[in-house]
Amino acid sequence: MRTSSNPVFRNLPKQQGGGYATFGTATAGASQAAQFGQPQTQADPYQTGPTSRAMTIDDVVTKTGITLGVLSITAIVAYLLVDNNTNLAAPFVIGGGLVGLGLVLFATFGRKMDNKAVVLAYAVAEGFFLGALSFMFTDVEFGGVGGSALIAQAILGTFGVFFGMLVVYKTGAIRVTPRLTRMIIGALIGVVVLALGNLVASFFMDGGFGLRDGGPIAIIFSLVCIGIAAFSFLLDFDQADQLIRGQAPEKAAWGVALGLTITLVWLYVEILRLLSYFNND
Repeated sequence: MRTSSNPVFRNLPKQQGGGYATFGTATAGASQAAQFGQPQTQADPYQTGPTSRAMTIDDVVTKTGITLGVLSITAIVAYLLVDNNTNLAAPFVIGGGLVGLGLVLFATFGRKMDNKAVVLAYAVAEGFFLGALSFMFTDVEFGGVGGSALIAQAILGTFGVFFGMLVVYKTGAIRVTPRLTRMIIGALIGVVVLALGNLVASFFMDGGFGLRDGGPIAIIFSLVCIGIAAFSFLLDFDQADQLIRGQAPEKAAWGVALGLTITLVWLYVEILRLLSYFNND
């Protein structure tokens, strides 16, 4: 069984068996008697009542759309609030980021990935985080480059990468194999360690290791992060496929929406940061 780089997907119910999935081919309402390969008598936190139905690709699209819609509306509200009172920028970024991280950890370790309230609460928290952060990247008062066009470019780039990787996955141009999975997860761990190391080093030396100062090393690091985030979508799509084929219950689509949103948020932040480097010149 392949595992995703996204911890949310790793804790969702898994399909029985393996193989290369075909995104969205599962039939709604198919038998769930095996409960994803486990006997019905075994306790399962995802087990639902007799009226529940299997998750479909439509459920994934709908719930992901709702989650992103809530995030987008909240981000716009946060951006406007910070525009009227710049003192709100830091609290929104720090508070939204910490609350969002806390909700992801709660969802992952508390097995609440399919909880609608948790997913939408994460969307609200990240909306405040992204709205304020986007303002700071584009406002000269915070050392930004000026001009909200940068945000539009970052959004376009984010969804361009998302749909591009979806096409790559659908056409099978890059197959999700155990080796590819290990490579992506290893690279992800590497960039997280480097980012944390750079943060710690910044407390003792100006700019830390230079991974976020806008120089050549920072540009390369952001490009690497964008590449890893892009390839992470392949793992996320594959995990969603396995849930659909494994006849996961409908509510599991909220967990898929949460996982995809986490990757999208990371990708957007990295693209926005990279664009700000080039526009600072």
